[in-house]
Amino acid sequence: MKQFVILSLLLVGYNARTTKQERRFPDDFVFGAATASYQIEGGWNADDKSESIWDHMTHNKPTVIKDQSNGDIAADTYNNYKRDVEMMRELGLDAYRFSLSWSRILPNGLANKVSEAGVAFYNNYIDEMIKYGITPMVTLYHWDLPQKLQELGGFVNPLFPEWYEDYARVVYEQFGDRVKHWITFNEPREICYEGYDTTTKAPQLNATGIGAYLCAKNLVMAHARAYYAYKNDFAPSQGGVCGITISVAWFEPKTDSEEDQFAAEIKRQGEWGLYAEPIFSKDGGFPKELSEIVAQKSIEQGYPRSRMPEFTDEEKAFVKGAADFFGVNHYTTVLISATENLNEHVVPSLSDDVGTGNYVPDDWPKSASSWLYQAPNSIHNALTHLKNKYNNPVIYITENGWSTSPDAGLVDDDRIRYYRAALESVLDALDAGVNLRGYMAWSLMDNFEWMEGYTERFGLYQVDFEDPARTRTPRKSAFVYKQIVKTRVIDHEYEPSSMTMTIDEGH
Repeated sequence: MKQFVILSLLLVGYNARTTKQERRFPDDFVFGAATASYQIEGGWNADDKSESIWDHMTHNKPTVIKDQSNGDIAADTYNNYKRDVEMMRELGLDAYRFSLSWSRILPNGLANKVSEAGVAFYNNYIDEMIKYGITPMVTLYHWDLPQKLQELGGFVNPLFPEWYEDYARVVYEQFGDRVKHWITFNEPREICYEGYDTTTKAPQLNATGIGAYLCAKNLVMAHARAYYAYKNDFAPSQGGVCGITISVAWFEPKTDSEEDQFAAEIKRQGEWGLYAEPIFSKDGGFPKELSEIVAQKSIEQGYPRSRMPEFTDEEKAFVKGAADFFGVNHYTTVLISATENLNEHVVPSLSDDVGTGNYVPDDWPKSASSWLYQAPNSIHNALTHLKNKYNNPVIYITENGWSTSPDAGLVDDDRIRYYRAALESVLDALDAGVNLRGYMAWSLMDNFEWMEGYTERFGLYQVDFEDPARTRTPRKSAFVYKQIVKTRVIDHEYEPSSMTMTIDEGH
C-alpha cells in the first residue's frame, strides 16, 4: 500500500502539471543546448591532435561499441561548426554548452606544447557564437582524456590534479577573454565508476572497489585546483564563473519505510554524493554513511584500511565551496529498495558497497535507451533535494533529453512530450525557490552515443551519418523547443505550421 501511495502521488502531480500552459519562464532564464567534443567533432587526427582514450578504445577494441562505430568523423563539427552555430540561431538559443578536446589543444597531454591548429579551431567556433549573441558555456573535460596521460595512469595517478590544472590554465589563457561560463568536469560518476570500476566507459580499467574511489578523490582535487586557478588568477580580469557538472538522477524510496529511505540515500551518495558532497556540503569530504559502509566492508574483506581514501582536513577546507554553480545533468528517476530487486555484484565494488535494488514502474514511458524513462516530477524532486541539502546553490541544468531509435524520423512526438513534461518540472522547481538559472537540452544534434554508437539519437536536429556532408535536419521537437525559447511559455497545443526552419530577426 505504501508503494501504491507514493506512485499515486507522483502520477497525480504529473497529470496536474501537464495541463498547465500559462506559467512563464523568467526573461533572464537561459535556454540552450549541449554537445560534447568526441561525440560531434570528428577530425580525430586532424593537424597535430593526438589520440584520446576513446580513439584508442574504439580503434583497438571496436566490438565493445554496439554497432562497432567510432567518433572519427561523428557529426564532423570540425568542418561544419558554422552550420552548428546556424542551428543555434534557428532555435534562438541564449547559450550553447560544448566541450574542449584536451588532446586537440595539448597533443602531448602535458602543457609543454600547445597546438596552434587546435586553439584556432575553438577560437573560430567561439567567435562564431559570440558574433550572433550566443553565450558559450565551455566544459573543459567530457571524457576524452589524452591516451598519453592514460598510459601514465590517468585519473588515478597522484599527479593528475597538477596535469589538469596546467591544462585548465592554458584554456583560460586562450579563451577566457570571451568565455565567461566554465565547467571543469562532465559527470564524474561516468568517468570514475564506469571508466575505472567497470568496463562500461573508456578506459575500461575495471579496478572494482578501488579505482572509482581513487579516481573520485583525484577528480575532486583536480576540480578544486582548476577552480581556484580561475578564481584567483583569471576571474579578476576576465569576470567569469566556474562550476562542475554532476549527473543527478533522482533516486526515490520505493516505499516510505526507513529501510528504503536509507537505501535511497546511500544510492544517492554512491551515484553523485561522492562528487557533490566534498564541494557543496557544509562539512566537506566524502559522504559520511557511505564512507562508514566502505570502511567496514573493507575490514571484512581483509583490507588493512578502507578502500576509500580520506580527505585530510586541509584538503576538505580547500575543496569545500570550490564552485560558483552546480551543473546538473538530469534525465530520469529510479525507485530504490533495500530488500527487493537486489543483484549479485562483484566483491569488492562500488555497486556492492551501495547494495540497493532498483525498480522502474511498467507504465513509465520508455526511450530508446535502456536506462531512460519519462518519470513524473523528476527534475523538481532532484533539484529541491539539492536546494535543501546544499543551501540552495546556483544551478544550471546542463543536460536533459530523450533518445529515439535511428529510424524514428523527424516526427518525434515522444521527445516533445518528454521535453514539455521536463520543462513543467523545471517551472515547479522555480516555484519551489530553486536557484535555477538555465536549461540546456541534450542534444543540439544526433551524435556518437558512447558505447551505444549511433544506435540511439538524442538530437533536436537529425544528422545523416551516411552523407559525407553530415546534413543536419530539424526534427519536430526543434520547432517546439524554439517556440518555448521564444515565448517563455510551454504551449501543449502548439503544432509547427511547417517543417521549414528559419532564423528569426535578432538571431
